[in-house]
Amino acid sequence: MYLEALFGLKGKTIIVTGGGRGIGQVVAQGLANAGAEIVILSRSGGMETVEKILADGNKAYDVRADVTIEKQVDKALEEVINRSGKIDAVFNNAGITIHKETFDTQLDEWKEVLDINLTGAYVVSRAAAKLMIEKGIEGSIINNASISASIVNIPQMQTPYNVSKAGLIHLTKSLALEWADHRIRVNAISPGYIATPMSADAPKYLIDAWLPMIPYHRMGKPEELTGAVIYLASQASTYTTGSNLIIDGGYTLI
Repeated sequence: MYLEALFGLKGKTIIVTGGGRGIGQVVAQGLANAGAEIVILSRSGGMETVEKILADGNKAYDVRADVTIEKQVDKALEEVINRSGKIDAVFNNAGITIHKETFDTQLDEWKEVLDINLTGAYVVSRAAAKLMIEKGIEGSIINNASISASIVNIPQMQTPYNVSKAGLIHLTKSLALEWADHRIRVNAISPGYIATPMSADAPKYLIDAWLPMIPYHRMGKPEELTGAVIYLASQASTYTTGSNLIIDGGYTLI
């Protein structure tokens, strides 16, 4: 009973961006299993994830918005308020990457990566926090950053991605300080190499290069991120803000 009160999410409404597949989908299911009502926010919809959550007997629905377009996000969050009455937490998970050297990267590609990975988290966090403050919610915002915020990955070149994730960590710290008086916690997780559809698209030579550098000698599973997000969304983390939890099988130790 004590652990349920500490880590349980019953009665909470949690938004997951980019929750249509991969990390977002798996973490959304885990949050739902902990008792939360899940809202999948994405530009293409997240009905597959919603259906999986509903099949488990849990609560979920989706709203559509491009996280980089403020008016769409505001409209989507208004719909959440109308349907659920409040927003307790957000998992900013939407993200993309490209593996190109700088001279081969087009400016439009640079902008797209930074817009989705960094500006999108800023837009959604700001809109959600405003509603949390209006409702008197002591909320939680969780950003899905990356070990690429702290290191420069090899052998792939991915400067826009690295920069976007480094910016996301500093956004996390900046908002944590700014919103502390409102008791809105802002934290991040930094996954290492996780086996998702995105990483599955990576060339085999990259995966073969990564594995020997991981002390666990394997890629992580999306399920291995779920506990950290549950912790940061739950009452167990009420004194935790501005933190970045690295979950990488020891990769950044070397």
